[in-house]
Amino acid sequence: MTTAFDTTGLERCIHCGLCLEACPTYKITLLETESPRGRLHLMGALADGRIDAQKSAATVLHLDRCLACRACEAVCPSGVPYGRLIEETRAGLARARGITPLGQLLLWSVSRPWVLALLAALLAIAERTGIRGLARRFLSPRLRRLDALAPPVGRPAYRPVAVEAPRSSVGLLLGCVMRASYGDVHSATARVLAHLGAEVVESPAQVCCGALHAHAGDKEEAIRLAKQNIAAFERAELVLVNAAGCGAHLKTYGHLLEGRPIWAERAATFASRVRDVSEHLAALAGDETFGRLAMRVTYQDPCHLAHAQGIRAEPRALLSKVQGLELVEMADADVCCGSAGYYNIAQPEYADRLLERKIDAILATRPDAVVTGNPGCMLQLAAGLRSRGRDDIPVLHVVEVLDRAISAR
Repeated sequence: MTTAFDTTGLERCIHCGLCLEACPTYKITLLETESPRGRLHLMGALADGRIDAQKSAATVLHLDRCLACRACEAVCPSGVPYGRLIEETRAGLARARGITPLGQLLLWSVSRPWVLALLAALLAIAERTGIRGLARRFLSPRLRRLDALAPPVGRPAYRPVAVEAPRSSVGLLLGCVMRASYGDVHSATARVLAHLGAEVVESPAQVCCGALHAHAGDKEEAIRLAKQNIAAFERAELVLVNAAGCGAHLKTYGHLLEGRPIWAERAATFASRVRDVSEHLAALAGDETFGRLAMRVTYQDPCHLAHAQGIRAEPRALLSKVQGLELVEMADADVCCGSAGYYNIAQPEYADRLLERKIDAILATRPDAVVTGNPGCMLQLAAGLRSRGRDDIPVLHVVEVLDRAISAR
């Protein structure tokens, strides 16, 4: 059975192998089939029918084990659009084989805020009453893993900040996991923006960005969500995102809706107005400093910030504006931590091997806190630190550090 999908750009691969050492799964296995070059070969074979997706579970597994971190894109001399190709491949596989029941459940949940809010409320009740701790003793290993990776409960919800005589205004993507579990990061974002004279304009019709759906191969749902967000933010001068994976995906809306009447131009315009929060704050701050905070931190580059968006200097530049803060670089800061959407649930063995290396690198810096810019990374790193008995080391978003420094003035 032929699994048809768009392979535009695949022909650019010259098989040079420069991507191998950049690929996290190749580095832990040294298998060609677990490398970008090997996976591109498998994509081509699936697309032209040399491999039948229905009969080759091994091929599908090699592609499923790709983190879609896009580290290979950053080093590819030929400009192979690997991130787009893996998404097109997974969309083709989803049409041919379907999405796993676990994947379907997760995707259904994240695109419905009420489901995430209900789950967060139930977890909070279970935590307060002690039921959650008791239940952990009887959970299967897989359910214990899900519990360990569950978003935090009890953090304050997002509260908009009023700004007198704002000099500029922006839209803010609230997202799915961020809205349900990291509302206080949104509040910190709004306060830091207010400090710089910018106001967040509410966009109540916004929805989940659709990144997880696109990564899993549910392209039609990703398109549906994209259309809703484009309409919701139509009047915003800029759309800020404080979740790296979401921001990277919003910037691809132009491609996602390419060739679709009415929507193609609107999507391209929308994508051109998307900014990661660190990208915008660095430009907005100028020579502004953010107060003093005596803290030793290390910074983890989210894959979809460093590789997909090319944003590395801006978060570090912002941290350098906090007096008293010491930034100690960890080894391999831009190597994937193993989160990668819901990869840490779907591919636990590889995710854990990557996380072990990341936690080793973090602990070697002896930090007071770990700083990053993506909720998936925050969940994964916090779980890894807890597993080592180091839950005394908090995992913070860049804007949380800036907000604390401003508040300490």
